[in-house]
Amino acid sequence: MLTSDEVKQDFPIFESLGDGYAYLDNAATTHKPRSVLEAINDFYSNQNSNVYRGIYRLSEDATDSYYRARRNISDFIGSRNPDTLIFTRNATESLNLVASSLGRGLKAGDEVLISIMEHHSNIVPWQLWLPEGVKLRYVDIDSDGYLDMESFQDNLNGRTKIVSLVHESNLLGTINDARELSRIAHDNGSIFILDGAQSVPHMPVDVERIGCDFLAFSGHKMLGPMGIGCLYGRMELLEGMPPFLGGGEMIREVYRDRSVWNDVPQKFEAGTPNVAGAIGLSAAVNYLRSYGMENVRAHEKNLIRKTLKMEEESKINELVSYGPRNPDNRGGIFSFNIGKISPIDLESEMLEQSSMKIGSAVHPHDVASSLDRERIAVRSGHHCAMPLTHRLGVVATSRASYYIYNSESDVENLFQAIENVAVKYHE
Repeated sequence: MLTSDEVKQDFPIFESLGDGYAYLDNAATTHKPRSVLEAINDFYSNQNSNVYRGIYRLSEDATDSYYRARRNISDFIGSRNPDTLIFTRNATESLNLVASSLGRGLKAGDEVLISIMEHHSNIVPWQLWLPEGVKLRYVDIDSDGYLDMESFQDNLNGRTKIVSLVHESNLLGTINDARELSRIAHDNGSIFILDGAQSVPHMPVDVERIGCDFLAFSGHKMLGPMGIGCLYGRMELLEGMPPFLGGGEMIREVYRDRSVWNDVPQKFEAGTPNVAGAIGLSAAVNYLRSYGMENVRAHEKNLIRKTLKMEEESKINELVSYGPRNPDNRGGIFSFNIGKISPIDLESEMLEQSSMKIGSAVHPHDVASSLDRERIAVRSGHHCAMPLTHRLGVVATSRASYYIYNSESDVENLFQAIENVAVKYHE
């Protein structure tokens, strides 16, 4: 397995950032290796043409490259049929697609079961059906940040038509047992949807082994370009679902009063697709495959293990972190606060989310800006998981998230910088 320094040599951005820069915002987006950038440039330089439509060599070559990308990415997630992979803009659009199409089959009184740790993209699309009488139920978490299985069982019933859960929390780092959750959902007769935005880039994911009906993920979180994502779905479900968008390519025939839909996956890919994005994501898959997804997971487990050890040994005043303490059940995500700012604290002080210090707590925005001055990039805010931050009793956190180009020295520098922030604000 390559060292993080060797990996960095494949990423042009680190040449411009210079030595010693710690990019720790990988849960938001990842950097792109040279092979991905070259694949995108090669398409636009040598194959640029619309797919499917042209009966000429350039278009046929582009169509062939687009299909090979679909097949390669499909193989990467364990699907034996490339036509079950739909290209979207990102995981958010993937989840909106399935929520919109499946939601049309829900009736008043039907229930959708999600968890309190979901990203907004797995909450808001389901909320859009609430005016139609659909009910949204939430599975709670336990005190360690794990999905509460008793709450899961209690909320699951005969009216639960859909179970839609995150594989790995983008705030807690909690890794849910997707295979077991899928089994329980199917035993209940429910469709099981998995948000893989934080799992597909960081660990081996096999849709056949998990048994999920749908899987959503984004390219830009796994070394690929922005603007490309994927939705895997079971073919029999995809064939029975209405399309998400209407327009070119998703139709076979169009008449004045009706249309005949195209076959899956074109049925869900209206208009000109992001061909270069698909090719770039396929190149990212090749890079990750050469590194080894087992190695990706092992590397991040090592970094989060070191993180938790350093936290235990640190003397940082009022450092609070969130999520499981066992690296075997946790991804490379470390969300923390220096002190604890609750929504009630903000309301009582009549303050908005701006740079501030309340009592002994340091606002996460201050933490992030202070770390930036020490050349460490972390995220701050609610991380598009406001119900979870409220459940934790905080308004926001700072979040460090790791990937294959991060090292143990990045973790050490992070804690030194956090200590510097704590000292500065408690002088």
